[in-house]
Amino acid sequence: MLHLSRFTRVYPLLAAAGIALAAAAFVFGALTANSHLDTLNLTVSEYAVADRGGATGFAMTALGVAAFALTAGLRAVGAPVRGAPERLLLGWGSAMAVAGLVPALLGGAAPGLAVEAHRYASIAAFVGLPVAAGLLVGRFGADERWRPVARPFEWLALAGGFGLLAITYAALPGDGVMVGLAERALLAVETGMLAVLVVHVVRITWGPQIRKLLDRGPSTMANPVLFSRRS
Repeated sequence: MLHLSRFTRVYPLLAAAGIALAAAAFVFGALTANSHLDTLNLTVSEYAVADRGGATGFAMTALGVAAFALTAGLRAVGAPVRGAPERLLLGWGSAMAVAGLVPALLGGAAPGLAVEAHRYASIAAFVGLPVAAGLLVGRFGADERWRPVARPFEWLALAGGFGLLAITYAALPGDGVMVGLAERALLAVETGMLAVLVVHVVRITWGPQIRKLLDRGPSTMANPVLFSRRS
């Protein structure tokens, strides 16, 4: 029987809030994009620095915070993430947070340095989570509690691998054509990875509580006096 503290149940909610804020910021950034910036061919680093952080920087920082909260939640519920996957998740969150904050802090004073710092942080983020996903697929399949997410996570891990190949091709032999599109597609896949994990952690932490409320509801409505005496 898994005993959870009240604070443990907050972790997945924080992670879910971070993902939701990041998704909203990405959508807002796409709708209000500067017409002089080419989102398809500019790397995320170049775009974020040119925009002085903006919605893209905020979204990446929110994803970094979400990764920290998710990792804490995974540990709290005993998920099979110990070792390299956990370190990769934390490294991904750190890289995303740095990538989100650098444009706002250095974009005006040292744009060249900001682009380079953002680029290296982004590379660490792009690589880290797909590798962690590849390591976790087998662990989830072997754990009965996490087996339901093994298959969708496997598909997302494959998509992440193809995304890395697409970015590599666009950045090297492709001369940067559509590299911005490839990077944003991979970010979307990585956000999906986090979302799958968050949903399952929510099921583990909040599922029993919700089921109790649902089971108690009909009897409470049928005999409210009896329920009030018991409580």
